Amino acid sequence: MKKMDDGKLLRIVLWLLLCAVGAYILIKGMSLDKKTLVNMCRDAQEKAIEAYLPGILETEGVKTQTPVEWLCSKVEEQLPFLGTIQAKEMEETEKDQETDKKIMEENSDFLEAKLLEENQEAGPVGSGEENTGGVDAQSENRESAGNTEGGSQQEAGTGKDNTQTADAGDAGQQEASAANAIVNPISLDMFQDFDYVISNFYTIDKTTSINSDQLNAPALVSEDLKMTTGSDQPQILVYHSHSQEEFIDSNPGDPSTSIVGVGEYLVTLLRDTYGYNVLHVTDTFDIVDGKLDRNKAYNYAQDKISQVLEENPSVEVVIDLHRDGVPDDKHLVTDVNGKPTAKIMFFNGLSRTNQNGDIEYLPNPYIQDNLAFSLQLALQAKQYYPEWLRTIYLRGYRYNLHLRPKALLVECGAQTNTVEEEMNAMEPLADVLNKVLKGE
Repeated sequence: MKKMDDGKLLRIVLWLLLCAVGAYILIKGMSLDKKTLVNMCRDAQEKAIEAYLPGILETEGVKTQTPVEWLCSKVEEQLPFLGTIQAKEMEETEKDQETDKKIMEENSDFLEAKLLEENQEAGPVGSGEENTGGVDAQSENRESAGNTEGGSQQEAGTGKDNTQTADAGDAGQQEASAANAIVNPISLDMFQDFDYVISNFYTIDKTTSINSDQLNAPALVSEDLKMTTGSDQPQILVYHSHSQEEFIDSNPGDPSTSIVGVGEYLVTLLRDTYGYNVLHVTDTFDIVDGKLDRNKAYNYAQDKISQVLEENPSVEVVIDLHRDGVPDDKHLVTDVNGKPTAKIMFFNGLSRTNQNGDIEYLPNPYIQDNLAFSLQLALQAKQYYPEWLRTIYLRGYRYNLHLRPKALLVECGAQTNTVEEEMNAMEPLADVLNKVLKGE
């Protein structure tokens, strides 16, 4: 039985050799010469010896070839280009693997650099400015932030009900949206990291504090803030607790060049470009007996705005538009769409101080809604206009943000900005407001 099996194996080997010889003749197009025939016979003889007397060809520590390995080696000898092709394929594979590795490394470096850039964009807590420079928010002379729930005697006046058809507003909105695109995408996953959120989006006044329970960033950025009221009713109200705030080139006594004029341009944009129904209260709250007095400006403003809201319960958004107060050598300006544009800052009152805890006489049931509104606006601003936004400022008082869930205090530039820079800032502000209110 053993001899029969060995004989069968030898016949198989010889048939394979004949097939190889036939392939060689077909490919080479030539007959076997004597030398080739002698070599093939010798090889066949050696294979026969391997089959019947394998021990003769074995050397200790050296592994002999199997018949299949031997046949493959002979085919490669007769067709040497096969080895070249295999070597080239291996070389190309190694090059592809090396290229893939380099691409992965470069992408990893790029993503790490972008993440580092995002983490550094707003600067450390307490800086109040991005890395583009500016003044420390905790050391600024803040006219609006420095006054607690104060105001001034109001003069007679009523709000205007400015309306626009939805079709015209939609057309204007499409035109405005086409003019900008996301330039700094931020993943919502980043808001799971409380330290990232605080470092990149907030400046916390030394009089107060906040923790991850009080500022649940994932919940805030996920809150639905879409406008539910139709434009057939008043939707947004704009007013100015400090109506006398002016700029470096304002004309004294001319409201159109003060914060009131800037607010009127915001109202026009929201109404004519985006189709909202907007009220603009231009009453004066910071003049008492003919003199500038802001000690009770917020109190007087609260009385008036509460009355307007009672008469217009459909209003969902209330915006108190200010300009900041900074040292005279500071200029809060950047470039937006090729225009010199005043930087803006959103401002939140927490009705809580480190010294006294919750301020019971300044209740605000909408603190979380207020925080959600400013944070979502800040997120849109950082994505579309990353150099334009200053960090959100958190302070201990209330600032009339209790009047509506979507109440907002905006500091646009400062006294060192020009009227043009202030007006230009209303364009991105109207845009980000629309994005949040439309749920984009």
